[in-house]
Amino acid sequence: MYVAGSEHPNRAPARSFLADARDGAYELCTSTEVLQEILYRYSALDRLDLAEKVYDLFVALVPEVFDVTLADTDLAKGVLLDAAGLSARDAIHTAVMMNHDVNVIATFDRGFDRIGAIRRLEPS
Repeated sequence: MYVAGSEHPNRAPARSFLADARDGAYELCTSTEVLQEILYRYSALDRLDLAEKVYDLFVALVPEVFDVTLADTDLAKGVLLDAAGLSARDAIHTAVMMNHDVNVIATFDRGFDRIGAIRRLEPS
């Protein structure tokens, strides 16, 4: 979101991370929940042009997109109850990761630091 949004301190590090990712520095995956967030955020801002561009860029960049399933939401419920202060959205991301044996997330969101099974990589 920082890549296409208005000026923000996280914009340059996010762009650098995506450039490195495009060059193969990282093995990437995501979930349909992340794609939903892109559409939701930009439609809420009445920026459907950016919704389309960011969505298409992300789908082109990330070779593996996991569906969010009942097994994920079941696990997310437990994650949410165990990690005080974690958002429901972050619990879903965590559950999808855990169910697919993904243990590193690239994010500025420090909420993931509460999850022992997840290592947060802050883009720089």
